[in-house]
Amino acid sequence: MQDKNFDKLAQKFAKNIYGTPKGEIRAAVLWRDLQPALAALGDRKLRILDAGGGFGFFSQKLAALGHQVVLCDISAAMLAQARQQIDAAAMPLDIRLLHAPIQALSLAEHGRFDLILCHAVAEWLSDARQTLTDLLTLLAPGGLFSLMFYNKEAMRFHNLVSGNFDYVEQDFKVKKKVGLTPPHPLYIQQVRAWFDAWRLTLECQSGVRVIHDYLKHQQPHNFSQQKLLQMELQYSQQEPYLSLGRYVHFIGHKQA
Repeated sequence: MQDKNFDKLAQKFAKNIYGTPKGEIRAAVLWRDLQPALAALGDRKLRILDAGGGFGFFSQKLAALGHQVVLCDISAAMLAQARQQIDAAAMPLDIRLLHAPIQALSLAEHGRFDLILCHAVAEWLSDARQTLTDLLTLLAPGGLFSLMFYNKEAMRFHNLVSGNFDYVEQDFKVKKKVGLTPPHPLYIQQVRAWFDAWRLTLECQSGVRVIHDYLKHQQPHNFSQQKLLQMELQYSQQEPYLSLGRYVHFIGHKQA
C-alpha cells in the first residue's frame, strides 16, 4: 500500500488547511503547545526536523526564531511552495529542503535532532507505527517529539452527529474517498501505547478543533471567529473535549 503523496493536491491542501478558520485554530493550538516545549529545551539554537512538513508552515516559524530546520516531504510540489515562501521571507531562514519519504531518513546521514515534528502525517502512512519508530531513532536524548494525528473516535462522532450511520457501520470504508480524508485514522489510546513503547514521557496533550467541526450550520447573530478561537484554546486540553478533537497533538520527551 502506497503512502499519500500530495503533489496533485498541493494547492488544495495549502488552501484548505491553513487558508481557513480551521487552519487558524490548528496553527494556534500547535503553536501554543510548542512554545513552552521549546523553552524547556533551553535558550539555544536547536536542530529541528519537520518530517512530512509540506510547505513548512512551522518550519518557517521555528527558523524565524533562529533554529536550524530540515524540512522533509515526499511532495515536490509542496516543497516548491516552501521554497517560494522561504525566498520571500523578510529575514534569512536556515531551512534545508529535502525531497524524500520520511522512511528514507537515516541517522547516519542526518544525525540527531532536538525536536522532531510530524504533523498530520501518521494517518496517511500504511504502517504508521513502524515508520514513526524508525523516525524516532533520529531524536536526540532529551529531545522532544511533536506528533499530531487524525483522531478516529472524533471521525466517528462527527459522522454520527451528521447522520452518516451507514458510513459508520461500514467502518468508514467506501469505494471513493474524499481527497483529503485520511485513510488511516488512529485511536488516542493506541498512540499513547506507542509513546509508552518508545519510552517517551507525554509532556503535552491537546485536541485540535474540539468545537469547530461540531458547530451547527446556523450561528447566533453575535457569533465571532475570534471568540471561537479563544474557546478552542480554552477547552483543547480539557476532557471530554480533548478526546473529541478532530486531530490530537502529543508532545513526548525522550529521557536524556
